[in-house]
Amino acid sequence: MSDRYAHYKRLRFDRPADGVLRVSMVNPQNRANAADELMHSELCEVWRDIDKDPEVGAVILRGTEAAFSAGAEFAVIEKIVADQNYRLKLWKEARDIVYNVINCGKPTIAAMNGPAVGAGLAAGMVCDITIAGKTARIIDGHTRLGVAAGDHSVIIWPLLVGMAKAKYYLMTCDALSGEEAERIGLVSLCVDDDKVDAKSVEVASKLANGARTAISFTKYALNNWLRMMGPNFDTSLALEFMGWDTGDATEGIASFREKRKPAFPKSSPL
Repeated sequence: MSDRYAHYKRLRFDRPADGVLRVSMVNPQNRANAADELMHSELCEVWRDIDKDPEVGAVILRGTEAAFSAGAEFAVIEKIVADQNYRLKLWKEARDIVYNVINCGKPTIAAMNGPAVGAGLAAGMVCDITIAGKTARIIDGHTRLGVAAGDHSVIIWPLLVGMAKAKYYLMTCDALSGEEAERIGLVSLCVDDDKVDAKSVEVASKLANGARTAISFTKYALNNWLRMMGPNFDTSLALEFMGWDTGDATEGIASFREKRKPAFPKSSPL
């Protein structure tokens, strides 16, 4: 593996086929594969390195066998709430994760199994092709935590599934199986859980062995749809991070820790 990836600690790299780079999100300290500070930062940075790698014709993003990504560790969330400077740092990283995937010149494939939440989901959903296992659980849980749906959802969900479905899932935080996500158009393909890795390699190989410049140009042109939604995304992300400094977020976090339903205030200043 090229030295350009040697410094990464939470992302692991292999080349399962000619021209294909596979990036695995792995937090060995967390059984659910939740993102810690280091994984969040690395998910922000890695796309620039991939973009400059002449050996890469296509990229696969995946998690562990247990989970694609289980959201952020509670230690990260609590630090966002407590420390304004850290909140601003994470806001910039969250913004860059989305834009760096969109602007990476290589075609990207997300291979989703198990829970898919948080920063990993943000990177995965703006990949060019998304492949989900039938029992994958895709959840945007922001409002359940008491903050606006930020991360990535506003830039991509309405375009993929329409405004009615986007509002329903982003406001209720209902989980989507891989099968339902494919049915409504949120993901590109749904396959049996044990076929996700093989299918992702098959698709990535097809792209890596295709006309690389033409594919990159096609990606760039199509992603102008997402770039046009950039102001909407920027607003949603700013509102999410503003929301971490509210009582709703405090109650949302506490209810998760105590494994109970949240008791949000019955009124709002808005």
